Amino acid sequence: MSTGQPGSFTVGGGRPLTGSITVPGDKSISHRALLLAALADGTSSITGLSLGDDVTRTRMAIAAMGATIEGEGTSVEVHGGRARLAAPVGVIDLGNSGTGMRLIAGMAATLPGKTTLTGDSSLCTRPMDRVALPLARMGASVVGQGERCLPPLSITGGELRGIDYTTPMASAQVKGAVLLAGLDADGETVVRESVTTRAHTEEMLDAAGAAISVDDGPDGRVVRLRRSVLQPVDWAIPGDPSQAAFWVVGAIVTPDSRITVRHIHLGPERIGFLRVLGRMGARIEVTESGPDTGDVTASSASLVGTVIEAAEIPSLDEVPILAVAAMAGRGSTRFRDVGELRVKESDRLAGTAALVASFGGRATIEGNDLVVEGDSAFLPGSLDAHGDHRMAMAAAVAAAAGASREPSTITGWEAVATSYPGFDTTLAALSDRSER
Repeated sequence: MSTGQPGSFTVGGGRPLTGSITVPGDKSISHRALLLAALADGTSSITGLSLGDDVTRTRMAIAAMGATIEGEGTSVEVHGGRARLAAPVGVIDLGNSGTGMRLIAGMAATLPGKTTLTGDSSLCTRPMDRVALPLARMGASVVGQGERCLPPLSITGGELRGIDYTTPMASAQVKGAVLLAGLDADGETVVRESVTTRAHTEEMLDAAGAAISVDDGPDGRVVRLRRSVLQPVDWAIPGDPSQAAFWVVGAIVTPDSRITVRHIHLGPERIGFLRVLGRMGARIEVTESGPDTGDVTASSASLVGTVIEAAEIPSLDEVPILAVAAMAGRGSTRFRDVGELRVKESDRLAGTAALVASFGGRATIEGNDLVVEGDSAFLPGSLDAHGDHRMAMAAAVAAAAGASREPSTITGWEAVATSYPGFDTTLAALSDRSER
């Protein structure tokens, strides 16, 4: 099978997807483990670290700020502490990593001097005002480009003060940036969110000995933090559930398929996609193996359409692959209030509609809603992922689900390296019908 042009991926359908696999270490936890290890006084170990480019950029960033890192691959030791850290001499290039930029902005606000963060052409179109505004209220100077504070972003640390902040959108990145700044702020830092987002920052701060409390109530989550000195922790990072979602949906929509994804994170804010798929009729088995970790097995099943609220999948990371599931469902599926997709790595709202159309389905955008009509046949097609890793991987699953062995081509495949290097190799092993 031809690999097509450089940077493209050719996928054939007509084969079931079967096997037992692991996925890369959770990307969200990997970023935070590196940052907290840099801030902690002493030596922290990290195992299961994601090898994606996004996390590699965060690793390079903490080294530029003064942390010492030993080891390679998925297991490293980080020698950290505030006495080691300072604003870097040069510009930190975070590639395509919005998570890295927003979290590091919060950490940089606690450092004397000016830290400048930049990224690739895609990242430099993503709004950073959502972190710039609360960090400025805390006393840092944050300067970007234009009204939305686009990168490059310059953060000058100052004498920070705690604030009481309600996040205007569901964003674990904004919450994390404010809490990281709050570690070195006078008084109490409070973050309120009406839609509870992934809890990694607050849980990991607690594990590192921060003076933090979390209250989950009927109106959402309230996190309170006071200035803290962090202690080193041995971080063991489980598999990324957002990456597992591609294989779970692939098994469900591809005839005669069954896939087990081993040892993934099962935190409640991260597995909303499993609850959505269960409501649609999916056959999914979850076997817990430890606190918030376990194996997920999915098998081929007939699905029905549903209504999916944005609050069910707060990060919206799984919308592209859930749209692939919706293509296979009976009736229509409506994704409600997902306009935030427009400011991801690409315009994922328009991109997801284009993905569905590329493989023989029908999708419409109605304001901030996405409606996908089901009963699609998964025809061979082609898609330009526009530098977006999740769009590329969702397209590969749609191509593999088709009954025809005629190949489909995804261009912009190189973006997958930001989060899941080796995705193509795993797909080949599961189906034996794809190759680079």
